Amino acid sequence: MDEAVRPAENRRPRVGVFVCHCGINIAGVVKIPELLERVGRMRDVVVAKDYKYCCSDPGQQMVRDSVKADRLDRVIVACCSPTLHETTFRNACAEAGLNSYQCEIANIREQCSWVTEDKDEATAKATEIIRTTMAKTVLDQPLEPITVSINKRALVVGAGIAGIQAALDIANAGYEVVLVEKEPSIGGHMAQLSETFPTLDCSQCILTPRTVETGRHPNIRLMTYSEIDSVSGYVGNFKVRIRQKARYVDFKACTGCGVCLEKCPGRNESWFERGLVRGKAIYRLLPQAVPNRPVIDAKSCLYLTKGKCGICAKVCPTGAIRYDDTDKYVEEEVGAIVLATGYELLDATTLGSYGVGLVPDVVDGLAFERLLSASGPTSGEVKRPSDGKVPKKVVFVQCAGSRDSTSGMPYCSKICCMYTAKQAILYKHRVHDGEATICYIDVRTPGKGFEEFYKRATDDGIQYLRGKVSKIFRQGDKVKVWASDTLAGRKVELDADLVVLATAVVANPDGVALARKLKTQIDTHGFMTEAHPKLRPVETLTAGFFLAGCGQGPKDIPETVAQASAAAAKVLAMFGNTRLTHSPTTAQVDEEICVGCGYCEHTCAYEAVKVDPAKKKAVVNAALCEGCGACAVACPSGAMTHKNATKKAIFEMADSF
Repeated sequence: MDEAVRPAENRRPRVGVFVCHCGINIAGVVKIPELLERVGRMRDVVVAKDYKYCCSDPGQQMVRDSVKADRLDRVIVACCSPTLHETTFRNACAEAGLNSYQCEIANIREQCSWVTEDKDEATAKATEIIRTTMAKTVLDQPLEPITVSINKRALVVGAGIAGIQAALDIANAGYEVVLVEKEPSIGGHMAQLSETFPTLDCSQCILTPRTVETGRHPNIRLMTYSEIDSVSGYVGNFKVRIRQKARYVDFKACTGCGVCLEKCPGRNESWFERGLVRGKAIYRLLPQAVPNRPVIDAKSCLYLTKGKCGICAKVCPTGAIRYDDTDKYVEEEVGAIVLATGYELLDATTLGSYGVGLVPDVVDGLAFERLLSASGPTSGEVKRPSDGKVPKKVVFVQCAGSRDSTSGMPYCSKICCMYTAKQAILYKHRVHDGEATICYIDVRTPGKGFEEFYKRATDDGIQYLRGKVSKIFRQGDKVKVWASDTLAGRKVELDADLVVLATAVVANPDGVALARKLKTQIDTHGFMTEAHPKLRPVETLTAGFFLAGCGQGPKDIPETVAQASAAAAKVLAMFGNTRLTHSPTTAQVDEEICVGCGYCEHTCAYEAVKVDPAKKKAVVNAALCEGCGACAVACPSGAMTHKNATKKAIFEMADSF
């Protein structure tokens, strides 16, 4: 540190306070001149200045110049949330020679001007926020960032299009990737689709080149039919335990010839075909599967459940069947983790009035995709599940469980308007004399080419009926749909041969379970939460974890691919360093007071605190600690404190009022 700004031990700190107008966000409510006058009278304040935008280059230069000219050893910037510009101002102070951890943010925007209407009250409140920040700042000690080494290997969890894109981007940059997928092959829900909107590209035509490249890439270790068991360690140095589920097929010996699939008499519920047909006990998801190796469903296999059959072992030309196979566990060391856990559709049976489970000719959007797909159970010919006849009248119901806070999800699922239009267009292409009616609340077309695609649907003779569907039931060989036409102001009863529900996109339950296991944040609906919705949209609050795809929220394919590449870019930026830095504002232990009770260890969400069994004292792994302060709150003896947020500092802040 520059001697000019090093505080002498026998004098009070010299504090500079800089108030940002934030345009009119702050200045429109807080009386800035009056605030500066009050702040200038506070003890230890040697300079108080304001600027319209302190985060701008001139604003930062004002701070740097004042640190040097006024010999400041503490800085307070009264502005917006520290999640936005704390790093900005700390870097500016460091450039002027001041230790960056002796710069603090007083949040007078979100915590004051945005929530206070009266100008006098807002000015008084801003004064007290700065005063309490002052009480902490004068006690701040100079700190140095913690540095850790980096294991330049990445783990990607989930091999849908998001995981595939992230893995390929990282691998193509020259780094090793471990790609873990819970299903026997990769591709995710995109592999179930027929065509994609708004271009009507064949889903498999654009997906298969990516899956093949992923399966053959020398830098990608593909682990299908596997799940994450546990993750330990910290950013740059994670240890991941992976469970490889028993396949009952020798991966190396199997050639993927498919003879076993033809001869197997066992049947299982095919989730990939959305229950439209029953699959075999030994199966692969689709003809273009990567890897092209089958697995045996132990619950459906007659040999594994009853000790009978064994036909697949008898007909296998390479002897690849292994009935004695068991789950295996492997451990991988990686430096960064991309979570691409994907989505599921809302269980439509929860929508009782829609007849799902009671009326066989009511299906969800993914089931209709399988009916449209050339690799689906009907080879692309649209047929009713109940009797195999071609439906002449199809009703599509949008917002089935979306935008519904009573029986579904309160949010918009974002992709339904467009994929419903796509499905209606494709239905008309398959059944030229068919009638397609779409019941909708609002049509939302925010993407590139989306409005034109919607117009194409209406030009193709597809009828849009604005109104909420209230009930779906079977009457004879027809499906009755009760709806309302809000534009005409009347109730409507529609006859249909087939009803397709655009059910809500929900977080993948396995992804939710994994997030809880990893202690990463999720919102009230189970979607993973980003560190900041605008400035850090692919990062999490846990360093080293990045988000991609629908595990964060509903997205279409282009947005998913873009976010996956963004997550990969964050990983590559990390791998571009020789060592990683970590904030030093972590917990610390006073061993003279610590009694080894273990409350801190049980409280820590990041597993950063452990009690040394030999010393009977708590030990903090600073690289793991995120500085949340929970351990300090739980400590009954006061031995656990937080650097630059000690109990003394907190008491001083409380007493400053």
